[in-house]
Amino acid sequence: MKNIGFILLGVILFTTTSFKKSDELKWMTFDEGYKLAQKKGKIMLIDVYTDWCGWCKRMDRDTYAKSEIISLLNEDYVAIKFNPEISGVTYTFDGKKYSGEELARVISQNQLSGYPTTVFYYPKSKKTNVVGGYFDANRFKGVLEGIKSEFKPTTIK
Repeated sequence: MKNIGFILLGVILFTTTSFKKSDELKWMTFDEGYKLAQKKGKIMLIDVYTDWCGWCKRMDRDTYAKSEIISLLNEDYVAIKFNPEISGVTYTFDGKKYSGEELARVISQNQLSGYPTTVFYYPKSKKTNVVGGYFDANRFKGVLEGIKSEFKPTTIK
């Protein structure tokens, strides 16, 4: 009887850990995501958010948590969470140091008009696309596919 209990426990642990890892979106900080995108030749998806933004939280819950969005992001993008309102932190971008507010202006090319804002940046071509506002999963899937095809001619696999 004890052996059956251990076997069942092993099966439960195996299935929950093996399925969970493929269905997770790993958010990175700006600096680590920028380095990885440069190294791997991927598009940076920078989720510019604030802690007080209700639409940002809703996008986390309703959009970024969907498996089809996670799959698309994990395949072609480096997902970065970036809160420009955090004080006392500096970020490095193109060899220069910035505060959060300064970096938000630079990476959005002064197009940041509210939260959430999604900035797509491809380090190899230095190409940027800024999309403001909340998107549900279906609309955001179209945005991701459009960005991928827009940036693709520059050498994305």
